[in-house]
Amino acid sequence: QLQLVESGGGLVQPGGSLRLSCAASSATLNKYAIGWFRQAPGKEREVVSCISRGGGFTNYGDSVRGRFTISRDNANNTVYLQMNSLTPEDTAVYYCAANPPLALCPNTLVPGRFNSWGQGTQVTVAS
Repeated sequence: QLQLVESGGGLVQPGGSLRLSCAASSATLNKYAIGWFRQAPGKEREVVSCISRGGGFTNYGDSVRGRFTISRDNANNTVYLQMNSLTPEDTAVYYCAANPPLALCPNTLVPGRFNSWGQGTQVTVAS
């Protein structure tokens, strides 16, 4: 079973940047499409981004498009989420997810299309 581990969260000021990482602790993740989601207190989990196995396809949620960039380094078995121009509205727990054996991002990026999740990493944007 694919076990994912997120890292890189923390406290950042508005306008700042963070880079999150997603790695696999029990298997390789470079075979699969990887999605990033986030969940703020009292809100539903929402899509942030997705990247295909080879990295040739990426997609973003409307709220982060143009500010966040997803990428992957398959040689190092890691997927990254570069987050720029952060605002307090970006405060949430961020999760990476996969749905083995799918190598492509689903047409509809919703949490229900993914079945392997990490434990999440907290991102707090505040002054």
